Amino acid sequence: MAGSTYGKILTMTTWGESHGAGVGVVVDGCPAGLALCEEDVPRFLDRRKPGQSRFTTKRSESDTVEILSGVFEGRTTGTPISMLVRNQDQHSKDYSEIASYYRPGHADFGFDSKYGFRDYRGGGRSSGRETIGRVAAGAIAAKILEQMGITVFAYTRSIGPIDADPAKYNRDTARSTITAMPDAEADEKACAYLHQARENCDSVGGCMECLVEGLPAGIGDPVFEKLDANLAKAIMSIGAVKAVELGDGAEAARHTG
Repeated sequence: MAGSTYGKILTMTTWGESHGAGVGVVVDGCPAGLALCEEDVPRFLDRRKPGQSRFTTKRSESDTVEILSGVFEGRTTGTPISMLVRNQDQHSKDYSEIASYYRPGHADFGFDSKYGFRDYRGGGRSSGRETIGRVAAGAIAAKILEQMGITVFAYTRSIGPIDADPAKYNRDTARSTITAMPDAEADEKACAYLHQARENCDSVGGCMECLVEGLPAGIGDPVFEKLDANLAKAIMSIGAVKAVELGDGAEAARHTG
């Protein structure tokens, strides 16, 4: 099974299964001398950690990271950085019922068709838990970008029909609300909407927005290594993502000029 590595200069290879011993990532190409310790990663991992609200999975994980290589005395050595997060709250028997059928909207049928078998315990490599490796790698990338004056800020723009009001955007609010919405009033409405959907045994979609500031011109290479193209590929590789919009995206097609 190929396809677990992203990038060419700074590469990220995620590994592990949802119900295996653990999940993690190997980051290669990081410059030597970057200040890095295990305490730098949790603030990123804590934002995706399961079990933090009634609207997410009930799985309870500490998501504690261990840096296994590539760091000496608090500095990167320039060699591959391997990070591990051990799985602690696996309940594989909870998935025994679905061993005999495919779940709509999941990768069950695709895996079975391609490989002739599948890990039905939470989806294996297709589980959302795979994103732990991405987030841990992102913590390293964020430190590199910070040195270059580049910042990245992501938040929830909408959930179902509930949209955050741009006039009420507050970054601190986005870090404190259950939904990660930057508008406290919209967060309250979204929570009520999610509660109703849960009562109806239904699922709800949403839209995340990411702002990158301080990015210099000329990043990326033509033709297939454009920044937009690589961003879209990275985001679309997340299982739940079904659309990517860059800038004004589809809305730009509605206007002339």
